[in-house]
Amino acid sequence: MNHQDLKTIMSAGLLSFPVTDFDEQGNFRASTYAERLEWLAPYGASALFAAGGTGEFFSLTPNEYSDVIQVAVDTCRGKVPILAGAGGATRSAIAYAQEAERIGAQGILLLPHYLTEASQDGLVAHVEAVCKSVDFGVVIYNRGICRLTPDSLEKLAARCPNLIGFKDGIGDIELMVSIRRRMGDRFTYLGGLPTAEIFAGAYKALGVPVYSSAVFNFVPKLAMDFYHAIAKDDHATTNRLIDEFFLPYLEIRNRKAGYAVSIVKAGARLVGHDAGPVRSPLTDLTAEESEQLRALILAQGAQ
Repeated sequence: MNHQDLKTIMSAGLLSFPVTDFDEQGNFRASTYAERLEWLAPYGASALFAAGGTGEFFSLTPNEYSDVIQVAVDTCRGKVPILAGAGGATRSAIAYAQEAERIGAQGILLLPHYLTEASQDGLVAHVEAVCKSVDFGVVIYNRGICRLTPDSLEKLAARCPNLIGFKDGIGDIELMVSIRRRMGDRFTYLGGLPTAEIFAGAYKALGVPVYSSAVFNFVPKLAMDFYHAIAKDDHATTNRLIDEFFLPYLEIRNRKAGYAVSIVKAGARLVGHDAGPVRSPLTDLTAEESEQLRALILAQGAQ
């Protein structure tokens, strides 16, 4: 698959990022990770991000990263494209990107470089170096300390033909409108705020109808139903699901930093697809919080 084919695929449909399975000792558990991907693939996501943020990329060793991407590529071959997470300092991000390409992923989601602030020139140099280190498609994740401006993206678009996508995890509407108007169809645009369903209607109005869903990990049918309702402007369905599921879900998710990942792993366990615990510095939901999440899932008939 060339990067233009990947861009076309990612321009429509729902995307998601599977959690990474760990056993009780915290080691990668390949068997249940493969089973998870086999379960999720038929629900119709356009692409899956392996070892992304919800997949705890930040906690994986390089060897574990290779194993995760290998299992994802092997399991989903011919079913759904796999984009691998890649990030960290420039040389680390290049190493991850090249490893994902070697294994057979269709592209990468370039995560923030972490911790150190950087100038726009520095960010441009970082992204350009990663893009030029590989041939497949790259999607940039604008989030945290990686906050690219329209000017910077215009430079990168001219220098990096394989930079095909822009995923927004900041939620600055003025910035998003400026980027969308400046860059037009040069990129495919993805909504990437945590629990993106809450923002999906607003982003669709901005010309960004595609987003990635975390809850697809444990209520995939509900996630797809919500996406299709957004696409059809079915406000009755989207408003009902926001009121009955997503807003109460956010009340649990927002209790502790890092729960955006922890609550997804809890949901997977509750529906019979246990992915094991999160790795520190994240913490798992309490028993009380898990029961509250179970009630939400049951109320939607999703278990």
